[in-house]
Amino acid sequence: MQSNQMNIMQSERILLRPWRESDAETLFKYASDPDVGPRAGWPPHKSVEESLEIIRTVFHNDTTWAIVLKATDEPIGCIGYLPCDIDLPSREDEPLVGYWVAKPYWNQGICTEALQLLIAQIRESTCIRSLISSHYLDNPASGQVMLKCGFVPMGDLHPNGTPYTVDGKAVRVLRLEIS
Repeated sequence: MQSNQMNIMQSERILLRPWRESDAETLFKYASDPDVGPRAGWPPHKSVEESLEIIRTVFHNDTTWAIVLKATDEPIGCIGYLPCDIDLPSREDEPLVGYWVAKPYWNQGICTEALQLLIAQIRESTCIRSLISSHYLDNPASGQVMLKCGFVPMGDLHPNGTPYTVDGKAVRVLRLEIS
């Protein structure tokens, strides 16, 4: 999987760009919201320092971008793709796509725009043939974003078995794919 993170993607309202260390306070402002991270599978950030460390480590790669609102030049979310290293059926070289956006920007089509930009960039500049993603069934808005962008549901990951657990709670996960 290759990407050129210097390639900034943009639509009318947003741009996707690399994360900067100077984004740490804004990241903390949004990633500390207890309604945001758990819906995407990660715990709320506890400090600006933690957010800075996430920027320096987790977000410091060629396939992760800040979702930036052009009107304010503020990062309001994140999108990217990585090799699938979780318990999710995937083929070799079939990366996992993930994204989130800050709560004040929910239900405004921003994740859909960001995912459309990312899919177009992947198709134009990589040899990746298909992508997978997933969402918790109790987060249908995330699934709607995927459907609007052409992902097809591939089924409940654990229809009869042990479901994923997040913070000690069982959650059902739906897997989607786009070719």
